Amino acid sequence: MKYLDEFSDPQLAGKLIEEIKAVTTRRWSIMEVCGGQTHSIIRHGIDQLLPDEIEMIHGPGCPVCVTPLEIIDKAMEIASRPGVIFCSFGDMLRVPGSDKDLFRVKSEGGDVRVVYSPLDALTIARDNPDRQVVFFGIGFETTAPANAMTVYQAKRLGVENFSLLVSHVLVPPAIAAIMESPTCRVQAFLAAGHVCSVMGTEEYPSLCEKYEIPIVVTGFEPLDILEGIRRTVLQLESGRHELENAYPRAVRAEGNAAARRMLTDVFEVTDRGWRGIGTIPDSGWQLSPGYRDYDAEHRFAVTGIHTAESAVCRSGEVLQGLIKPHECAAFGTLCTPRNPLGATMVSSEGACAAYYLYRRLEVSHA
Repeated sequence: MKYLDEFSDPQLAGKLIEEIKAVTTRRWSIMEVCGGQTHSIIRHGIDQLLPDEIEMIHGPGCPVCVTPLEIIDKAMEIASRPGVIFCSFGDMLRVPGSDKDLFRVKSEGGDVRVVYSPLDALTIARDNPDRQVVFFGIGFETTAPANAMTVYQAKRLGVENFSLLVSHVLVPPAIAAIMESPTCRVQAFLAAGHVCSVMGTEEYPSLCEKYEIPIVVTGFEPLDILEGIRRTVLQLESGRHELENAYPRAVRAEGNAAARRMLTDVFEVTDRGWRGIGTIPDSGWQLSPGYRDYDAEHRFAVTGIHTAESAVCRSGEVLQGLIKPHECAAFGTLCTPRNPLGATMVSSEGACAAYYLYRRLEVSHA
């Protein structure tokens, strides 16, 4: 299959690995931003094939993982109310809140529904004018355009019983926050290709310059990631710190102009909390004044809910690249995909889930 088989060719992968080994003379720490990249790296054993001098640090780029606990609790509160139909993608239903998840709310009588598009939720709202329908809008810049379009359509069509519980976060401020942390070990980044396909790459050169780090935009297949690593190591070895686009089949410098216009219309930048990390200034979106009536937090008056993170779960340290998942004492014992303590274990893109699925036996023998 195009872009799957041809970007998983083991012979080409071997050549890229040999090229990486040939140019590596020092120890380097590279963070892949996206959880999808993390899963590809662990699934295909890319980190184990690289020279020992190169460490891959798993970043915070899993949208489910970085959704703060208090937003999950707000979702539970809204979904539990009579007359509400709460719609979400399936990956959010098992993410634990303070004392339960959306599956538990559903089992207790809440009308919680899995949808495959926010527009499905809008259709449900139009079909149920006597009910309040809420869509759980989380994620990075990749999922935001569809959510923005849905709110735009709701306003255009006059669907007043639809609202959005928003928890959108942005990649560039997260990179800045990681680099400014006193515990930062990151020397370069693999940027997420799908984010850049929407937003373009114009925000990254200034980050390269300010923090003197290479940033290479790459995709998600094994050869995409290896080529991104190869380009990153070449920059590190030569002392350069530039933006490179190693994913030109999907990413253009200007991004998707139509999607960006829609985002600018519907959303505005705000401070946003990240699970396990804390609040990062100007790192998220909220509905702009023209669409504020569709904000579920205000409609259901849950803005006052604030929740403390679990003291046992170390997902915040995993998200910041400070520890690997198996270095958490709860990994694979108290915390498993069936009984997760944190979102990094339950999410399909979470680093803990990747280690549990692909490395659990190996880690247990270590």
